[in-house]
Amino acid sequence: MGIEIERKFLVHADRLPELPPGERIVQGYVPTLNRVTVRVRLRGNRAWLTLKGPTTGIRRSEFEYEIPLADAEAMLAELCQAGVIDKTRHEILHACQRWELDVFAGANAGLLLAELELPSEDEPFALPDWAAEEVSADLRYSNQALMHTPWTTWQR
Repeated sequence: MGIEIERKFLVHADRLPELPPGERIVQGYVPTLNRVTVRVRLRGNRAWLTLKGPTTGIRRSEFEYEIPLADAEAMLAELCQAGVIDKTRHEILHACQRWELDVFAGANAGLLLAELELPSEDEPFALPDWAAEEVSADLRYSNQALMHTPWTTWQR
């Protein structure tokens, strides 16, 4: 069984280094029950189906399978009726760890989130100066929640 352990942070955009080229990601979610997530993701000319269990702290089970691109496109069109998340992902190396910076488009335009996947919950890491508030436990920042309640609609 795969386990995802992820820390998520808002970003000080004005402190970011020059970003390496990014890759566009489009993803949608198949409706489920019991806090299980079924995600369909297109990244470049490849596609994946991912199943995730309920989150406990910063940990959750994760099963990911590469699937044919045409199947993923059909799933997004037919099964993901709530819409999609559209973002560009940039990978940034900081203190020998790979951070993923997501720059959102569409209904979440303007939102920047940095994620760091870790091998264990107590793994030490160096926080870059461009990382702001940690939002790992704030479920509003999950991609699935952002699809249903886009960041641009939040009262700030």
